Amino acid sequence: MPPLALYTFGVLKSPLADPAPLTREFYDIGEAVYRKIGRHPGYLGRAEAAGGDRGMLFEADWGAWGEFAVPTWYGKGLTVETTALATTLSLWTDLRSAFDAVYTGLHREALNRRYDWFERTGRPAYVFWWVSDGATPTWKDGVSRLEHLHDHGSAPHAFTFQEAFGPEGAPTGIEGVGPKSDQAAGKEA
Repeated sequence: MPPLALYTFGVLKSPLADPAPLTREFYDIGEAVYRKIGRHPGYLGRAEAAGGDRGMLFEADWGAWGEFAVPTWYGKGLTVETTALATTLSLWTDLRSAFDAVYTGLHREALNRRYDWFERTGRPAYVFWWVSDGATPTWKDGVSRLEHLHDHGSAPHAFTFQEAFGPEGAPTGIEGVGPKSDQAAGKEA
């Protein structure tokens, strides 16, 4: 089965470089979440910048994950001092593994606090798509898929947990997750 790509994007209330306690708390929790998710069954890997310092997103070398990109609607800063976003790009074996990692444990605790750190944008906060075996998704792929999801809704090209598609393009799902389920968080970050 081909791997599943997951792109997440959120607009922070304050810049990454902000020394305020809330920003430090977000970083501390984020680092712990990454360590935990990195050991989760079904996790294959994520985009990591070479020498990734805080806020060094646009200038960083992302290797096979490509040049860093953000959605066209992101209107905050693009410099180390002004960047106010949090984003991830990762690969998974399947939807169930990704769902369990996102909606349980430490990541779930962080999700419960997301409105302390993130603005409500009215835009999707994440998108999935299937990737060919051996291919590495890029940041530009993630942005394109997230914008497609916002403009057109879930489709085999770009989808959510609630309206998922299998690698062959047929609708699929996870038991207990769907449009009427209260187990999964909404589309907005």
